[in-house]
Amino acid sequence: MNGVVTWYSGRSLREKRLLLIMVALAAVTIIWAGIIRPVGDALSSAQSRQVDAVTRLGETRAAVAAVRSAQALRGRALTGTLADAVRARADAAGFQLTNLDEQAPDRIHVTLTSARPAAIVPWLARLERQGLLVQGARLTDNGDRTVAVDLVIGTQGR
Repeated sequence: MNGVVTWYSGRSLREKRLLLIMVALAAVTIIWAGIIRPVGDALSSAQSRQVDAVTRLGETRAAVAAVRSAQALRGRALTGTLADAVRARADAAGFQLTNLDEQAPDRIHVTLTSARPAAIVPWLARLERQGLLVQGARLTDNGDRTVAVDLVIGTQGR
């Protein structure tokens, strides 16, 4: 250290000032590069991780709500057989079932010769909300603004 002090005292006033400015700039650069920049990068990274976490939380909450809704539908028990339940829901909606065949205890085949498309599609959606599963649907145009409907309806995991 004595050598540095001796070397510094042998400099002219102008050189001493330039050396002090150089040391000050080096200190500012080291502080900026060693402290300020890494802290700023860490904060930026933390903010982006927080945004990602909030997004994942929202998606997870939506998925949980969907699962709970599906579980609520699944938990509803049918009163009577599947055929009786579909027949009652069709009568309540005003549809005349042409044919209703039980293929299995949890699966039936239903045909309607004439139904309005604007009425049949919401009825099928209501069936699914009520816990029945439309496994297959074929709608054929009758040419008179009605459709012939061929359905396979089952239960959702019962």
